[in-house]
Amino acid sequence: MKTELDTLMQQRSLDALLVSGGTHENPCMYYLSNGAKVGASTIAIKQRGHDPVLIVVGMERDEAAKSGLQVVDRAKYKPSELLAAEAGDALRAHARLVQALCEDFGLSGNVGVYGRAEQGHTLALFADLAQRLPAIRFVGETTPTVFDRAQRTKSADEMARIRRAAAAAISVVGQTRELLASHRARDGVLVTAAGSPLTIGAVKREIRRWTFELELEDPEGVIFAIGRDAAVPHSHGEDAHPIELGRTIVFDYFPREAGGGYFFDFTRTWCVGHAPPEVERTHAEVHAAFDIAINSMFVGQACREPQRLVNEYFEKLGHPTSRSHPGTTNGYLHGLGHSLGLSVHEAIRLADVPGNDDKLEAGMVLTVEPGLYYPERGFGVRIEDFVYMNPDTGRPETIGEFDKQLVIPVRPG
Repeated sequence: MKTELDTLMQQRSLDALLVSGGTHENPCMYYLSNGAKVGASTIAIKQRGHDPVLIVVGMERDEAAKSGLQVVDRAKYKPSELLAAEAGDALRAHARLVQALCEDFGLSGNVGVYGRAEQGHTLALFADLAQRLPAIRFVGETTPTVFDRAQRTKSADEMARIRRAAAAAISVVGQTRELLASHRARDGVLVTAAGSPLTIGAVKREIRRWTFELELEDPEGVIFAIGRDAAVPHSHGEDAHPIELGRTIVFDYFPREAGGGYFFDFTRTWCVGHAPPEVERTHAEVHAAFDIAINSMFVGQACREPQRLVNEYFEKLGHPTSRSHPGTTNGYLHGLGHSLGLSVHEAIRLADVPGNDDKLEAGMVLTVEPGLYYPERGFGVRIEDFVYMNPDTGRPETIGEFDKQLVIPVRPG
C-alpha cells in the first residue's frame, strides 16, 4: 500500500523518487499524485520521509491541487529561458529543468526514476543528467519496482473504487447477455429486427456504449471472439463475423475507471442457443479447474501452487498444458492469473514458473482464469473471476458476482 512507500524506499536504499509524465497511461504518476488529472509535462518528486510534490504547468494548477499535495508551477523555472540557453535543444533544456529541481529540493544519493516515455529520449536524458548531477545516482529499477511492491496490496479506499467499477462492469456483462438473448435465430445465426445477421462488431459497439455511459473505459479493447477466434486467447474477434448458434463466444472484459484508474477483469464463455457435447464437457472441466484453484487459495500460499494444481488436473484429463507441452497452442496454454489495479497486468503472477517465489498476501486483487483452447476444433473456453484476498478470512472473495451459465437461450426466427 502507499503507506509502505517510505519503508520500501529505505529497504531499497532509495533517497527519492522522480516520476515523469501525466496520470493517463502512467500508473506510477497516477498512484503518487492521488489520481490528479495532470498532463505529460508533470514531474513528481518524493523524498523519503516526505509527501510528494507535483511540478506542473500553470494551466493544470487547479487539477494538481486536487491531489492534496504541494504544487509548484513550472513557470518558476523560466522554461523559455532554459530552452534559449540550450539553443533550442529541448532535451538539454529539460535536463536543465530537472537539474534545477534536484538542486532546489536538495536531492542526493540514490534517486529512482519512473514514468512512461520513449526509451531513446529517456536514455539520453539521464546520460546528460549524470554529468550535471554527479552527487546523484539515478536508478532504473527492474520489476518489481518500489511502486509494484507498494501496489500489490490495496487499501480500503482503493477497494471501494474497485468494487464500484466492478459493479458497473458486471452491469455491462448482464446487458450484453440480454442483448444476445433478445435476438431471434434464423438459419443458424442471430438476426436483427431488419433480418440481417447480428455481428461481433455490432455487439462490441453496444458494449463500448454501455461502458462509456457507466463512466468506464476499455483502453485495450474488449475481447469478444467466436469459434476459432475464441480458441486464440488474445484474439479480439473479427467485427464482420456473425453470431452463430452453438459456437463458443469468449467475452473477456477488462475496463477501468474513466480517465485512468482501477481496472476490473472478467471472462465468460457462452454459446447461443445450444452447446455441442464436446463444448459442454470442456466447459465443465474448465469450471472444475476454476473451483480447484479458488478452493486452494489462502493468504501465505505460494502463488505458483494454484496453477500447479490446475496443470495436474488438466493433464490427468489428457489435455496438453504449457508444463507438459511447452509452446503448445492447444489445451491449457497460459498462466492461471495475475494481479491488477492501475494496470490491467501488475507484477504478481499465478504461474508455476522458475523464479516465481511470491506468496499470496492479504489485500491482493487477482484474476483466476483457467481455459482450454482447441483452434483446429473451432472452440475455446475460459472462465475468469476477479478476487480479493480478504484480510478478515484469509481467503479469496469474488468481486463482481456473475453466474457461469454456458448456454444463452434464444427464440427461433
